[in-house]
Amino acid sequence: MSNQNFPDEIFLGLSNVPMVLDAASVPEHSIEFMRIVSGGEPFICRDYLFFSEHDWLIGVGYPLKGAYDSAVFEGALNKAMKVTQAREAWVICPDLPDTLKGNRIEKDMFSSLDLNSKVRLRLLNLAQRASKSLRVETGRDFTPEHQELWAEFISRKDMKPRVRDLYARTEKVLKVLTDLLLINARDEKNNLVSCLLLDFAPRKFASYILGGHSRKYYQPYSTDLLFREMISLARSRDKEFIHLGLGVNPGITRFKVKWGGRVHSGFEMAGLKRPGRTGGAAVFSPQVMENKTRFLMSLPEQKKFRMLWKVEYDGRISWIGGSAHFFRHSFRYFFRKLFQKADIVIFEGPLDRISMASVEQAGRTLNQSYTSLASLLKEEEIKSLERVVRGPEGFWARFLGGTEKDLPDVRYYLSRTRHWMAFFTLWSGFLRRMEWEQSVDREAWDLAKEMDKCVIAMESIPEQLNTLESIPVERIISFFRNCSQWKRMARQNEKAYLRGDLEGMFGTSTEFPSRTTQVINRRDELFLERMIPHLNRGRCVVLVGTAHMFNLRGMLRNAGFRVSKAG
Repeated sequence: MSNQNFPDEIFLGLSNVPMVLDAASVPEHSIEFMRIVSGGEPFICRDYLFFSEHDWLIGVGYPLKGAYDSAVFEGALNKAMKVTQAREAWVICPDLPDTLKGNRIEKDMFSSLDLNSKVRLRLLNLAQRASKSLRVETGRDFTPEHQELWAEFISRKDMKPRVRDLYARTEKVLKVLTDLLLINARDEKNNLVSCLLLDFAPRKFASYILGGHSRKYYQPYSTDLLFREMISLARSRDKEFIHLGLGVNPGITRFKVKWGGRVHSGFEMAGLKRPGRTGGAAVFSPQVMENKTRFLMSLPEQKKFRMLWKVEYDGRISWIGGSAHFFRHSFRYFFRKLFQKADIVIFEGPLDRISMASVEQAGRTLNQSYTSLASLLKEEEIKSLERVVRGPEGFWARFLGGTEKDLPDVRYYLSRTRHWMAFFTLWSGFLRRMEWEQSVDREAWDLAKEMDKCVIAMESIPEQLNTLESIPVERIISFFRNCSQWKRMARQNEKAYLRGDLEGMFGTSTEFPSRTTQVINRRDELFLERMIPHLNRGRCVVLVGTAHMFNLRGMLRNAGFRVSKAG
């Protein structure tokens, strides 16, 4: 572990997936698997992995380097809850800190199987006996037979809700994660007799995630046969051991011990809520609003989302749309109907709170050699920009109620932040003054999470930061100098966007600072590569910046897809 270099405080997890997988010691360190199963976005605090979304947090109390220390983990948990403003948290660790002992809801043991140890001859004989009437296959297709087998297990009374949820989400994760594999045993009539779900993402080990055998088509020793195959597959992939997970119940524990499973580490789970938390932004959702009419009245004006194209491949249908970071209207009702037809919703990058906070921190980080935008603008140009961004100010403006609240300090952003942060902050501040208070992509992200869709980000935050850094300073300066045209640009964009008129969008032309070959064309190729596997399977919605749709429509057609206007 000494070769790992994890920061002491909060940093984004998705940008360090390989490093986390190299350091993984428990199945919950399989970062992409956990992200999709939990619905939360990952980050690391003081060598511990966390997942967060909205007002909840999951803490994985197994350190990514060094030995477990309950006091260090407790400090990391407190820091993570403060940063995410989480109201609820669930944590797992080898031994709970004393302050959380009273919140314990589960206690168990992790077990593992050393792949350097020999398998007992008796077990190999049992597996060989089963192989005479059963055929083993591997794959990632979750068929109706798998659904039936999983439903049989989910219906058992002794199954913990957490494990039941994991079974229920199997099909969802198999559609996305290529490191997952099903091992199936079928009888002579091709009936599914038993099945194991494995995760090969961690570098040192494979994880036995779930398993089940059919009562309807029961065959003795079918699971022994699959365990033999699992060991063979793990050895062929140079794994050191197989993580067998928790005991769950005495029967499963006995089976794992029979095959050589030994205690890997302790396991305790606790749930906690932050008491007395009040204030903060109101969450406008039907679940938390007592009065439905009040909720409906609180929503911005709803519009049909017309900047949308249907993508077809071999009879399978998906959709791709041009989103916007800022807009006047909401498309929530349309997105809800659209997402009901999809299993996966794909965005350019992550839009969770931790990711956005890391972008903001990067935007405020300057080195000594950095040249501020303020030094490149004349005083009259800065004053003109202030008038456009902030609107009327002074005594009479305040007296007549013409001043706006919470608008950005133009001089601060020009002097103390990176060029791209100044550009986006001042542009969005102007749009907010024009009552553009919605975000198409963030609204879609939150709704997809709410609807329990599989949400995928095509870029990591470091990749997006590299793109932002590539925006030429001179283009931003020119855009600021031309701020008198912003109102006309916004109105033209609004009308064209609502019509679904891509060619009519003023901001997609060359004068917009971020519309460069580096920002658009290079990323188009990356987006195409990362979305194609999902579009091939269908039932997918992709949302990218509107400017990307110019190239992506033709690129998708060249890749064999049929693309037609859908909005």
